[in-house]
Amino acid sequence: MKQQIFTIIENKPLTDSVYRLRLGGNTSAITAPGQFVNIKLEGKFLRRPISVCDRSGSMLTLIYKTVGKGTEQLSTMKKGEQLDLLIGLGNGYDLTPSGERPLLIGGGVGVPPLFSLADELLQKGCKVSAILGFNTASEIFYADEFRMLGVETYITTVDGSAGIKGFVTDAMKDLDYSYFYTCGPEPMLKAVYRASKTDGQFSFEKRMGCGFGACMGCSCRTISGYKRICKEGPVLKKGEILWED
Repeated sequence: MKQQIFTIIENKPLTDSVYRLRLGGNTSAITAPGQFVNIKLEGKFLRRPISVCDRSGSMLTLIYKTVGKGTEQLSTMKKGEQLDLLIGLGNGYDLTPSGERPLLIGGGVGVPPLFSLADELLQKGCKVSAILGFNTASEIFYADEFRMLGVETYITTVDGSAGIKGFVTDAMKDLDYSYFYTCGPEPMLKAVYRASKTDGQFSFEKRMGCGFGACMGCSCRTISGYKRICKEGPVLKKGEILWED
């Protein structure tokens, strides 16, 4: 973990509530896809954790949804302003067990951390497929970017306004894959767990206090005890998760 100052290069809406934030600065502390940063905002006591979508040299790409006062404040910031970030947080995804045909499954703001994962898996020589799930067509983002990478990309919408009607699990059932990686809201993760045919890795979205393991506020129950999503996570392996009722 490092504390770094980044400069805003772009802060652009992708949908009515989802923004792409591009920052310039030292990205060297980020070592694995699926890690996250914690952003300090003026007047806010707690930092805001946001998954890393991509990094290229000194440019960091984050995608976030405006869900409260902090992210609404972030959405008003302009090019040239600076942000204080804790970066290189969390464990990230392990590419080692991917096999030849990994499947990536993202729901809503669980989609962004899968983008850099897809890029690295493709560089490894894998044939990558992705299922991106949304509620409705107007909420879809980054589908074209996944396809431009060379990922076989499927879209699901709950209301059927684009792609396959239903949930990500409706698209999973007809696909063959060697391993899976997923990120999204916990109800989706539970459904993926039940529907999956192979082993895989789950990235959890939890409310965080400190973001680096000091407060124990984002713990998740596993076969080896409670793990802190911000420290030992956010990525957990399928076989270690004990779902809470």
